[in-house]
Amino acid sequence: MTFPRCCWMKATTAVLSALAFLTFVSSVHAENDRPNVVFFLVDDLGWRDVGCFGSTFYETPNIDRLANEGTRFTQAYAACHVCSPTRASILTGKYPARLHLTDWLFGRRDFPFQSLETVKTIQSLPDTEVTLAAALKSSGYSTAIFGKWHLGDEPNGPRKHGFDVQVPKWNKGWPKAGYHAPFQLAGLPGSKGDYLTDRLTDEALKFIEQNKNRPFFLYLSHFAVHDPIQGRSDLVEKYRKKLATISPADGPDFILEGNPDDHDPLSQEQLATLIKKPSHRGHHVLPQRTVKIKQHQDNIQFAAMVESMDESLGRVLAKLEVLKLQDNTIVIFFSDNGGMSAANFGNPNRVVPDNRLDAAYSTSNLPLRGAKGWLYEGGIRVPMIVKWPGHGKRSAVCDEPVISTDFYPTILEMAGLPARPDQHIDGVSLAPLLKGQSDIQREAIYWHFPHYSNHGMQPPSGAVRAGDYKLIEHYENDTVQLFNLNNDLGEQTDLASSESAKADALRSMLHKWRSEVGANKNRPNPDYDPGKYPSRSVPR
Repeated sequence: MTFPRCCWMKATTAVLSALAFLTFVSSVHAENDRPNVVFFLVDDLGWRDVGCFGSTFYETPNIDRLANEGTRFTQAYAACHVCSPTRASILTGKYPARLHLTDWLFGRRDFPFQSLETVKTIQSLPDTEVTLAAALKSSGYSTAIFGKWHLGDEPNGPRKHGFDVQVPKWNKGWPKAGYHAPFQLAGLPGSKGDYLTDRLTDEALKFIEQNKNRPFFLYLSHFAVHDPIQGRSDLVEKYRKKLATISPADGPDFILEGNPDDHDPLSQEQLATLIKKPSHRGHHVLPQRTVKIKQHQDNIQFAAMVESMDESLGRVLAKLEVLKLQDNTIVIFFSDNGGMSAANFGNPNRVVPDNRLDAAYSTSNLPLRGAKGWLYEGGIRVPMIVKWPGHGKRSAVCDEPVISTDFYPTILEMAGLPARPDQHIDGVSLAPLLKGQSDIQREAIYWHFPHYSNHGMQPPSGAVRAGDYKLIEHYENDTVQLFNLNNDLGEQTDLASSESAKADALRSMLHKWRSEVGANKNRPNPDYDPGKYPSRSVPR
């Protein structure tokens, strides 16, 4: 039997249309089946500021619960010891040195007492970067940022880089009017008694509700626990009472740290002696390029900030459960740099009164050395937890060194999306580690900070971590420090002289890496005048 040609054509068209419809339905179904992603980013939270990472003063039951449901990374690193570069690394999968976005925005200005000029960093995330948010949006995700952006003012805000929703309309790195309403933040009204961390969470929960039927990327990027150190009043009172019931911690409230790049750096014994002298009283930039580091977790305002941040995570997790989304939602918990144990001396003439210390020093990072603004572990090692329902291990602990550039390829793989190796060139997918694999193939992790730090007055420097060893190179006088983190977590024993071959090898790796990524270098400061260093004794 023979059919007319027109009948064949109609039949063929019908089949093709049906196939196209099925392909469309399949595509929509695949998109809707993709996991949601909640990236819960905290500002200035130290490695030991969480219960499951060792804090006994701050209470974080929801973060601890997340650790029981996912994988806790004990050697997770921020790509920088200040905020903007780390945030850029998360969203691009690239080292800050490759992006030439190596300092917080807008950055610290130069002073005559610096022997080097600060490298001028770019002031916004480049348009050429396809951010993680943009990549997910192109695959059908609804995307939103609630909280801190700090990667460029308008017109280079989040909406230009893949986010559908931004709350509030404020691109600076700190809460404009503090944590208590009125916030003076466009798009985030507040009534008397409202607290910023809570209000941001309110808006994030609305976003989850509105997008419960499609895949979403929620970037809940809290201003907390960044200063100003202002806790919610009920929690401040809770910790005031708690502090009164516990015995005072052993040891000094503060220790001195010197400048590691001095030609004749001060020994620990010399620093312990200096802190007792009248010349080193008070809290300001001290003689001999020394600063004070907080040693105890006893700041009740900061403790309240930590717990309200933990409550925020708990509310997000509860919302996912109410909407029955918990089994299809990846949850990532991370901090952008270490805790603020050294005061901010961006203004080198700042003096912190003794009755205002809790407004200047957040926390203690012990047993880690240093703080935000330092390349010691206290500045770059941060708490990290990842929950990957149905795929990742539960109640797992991973000791493999990982870094913030790794999130981009990891999230793409977890979402079942193709990798973008030209984009996240410096990241490695952590999916195998989440499934229980013991390690990933990576030679080393790197840092480059060609700036003077506000916190601790540290010199420009870089670092490399390879295996158990970590080398820090300081750029003023080309000195290095070498530590074996396996048996010296507190970085107290410098091995640069006793293991010179290892130090030379790591230094060569660091130099090669800087060349490969095109890292900017410091130049000598033509106006250098060491006599203008602002140290002085403050009358008592």
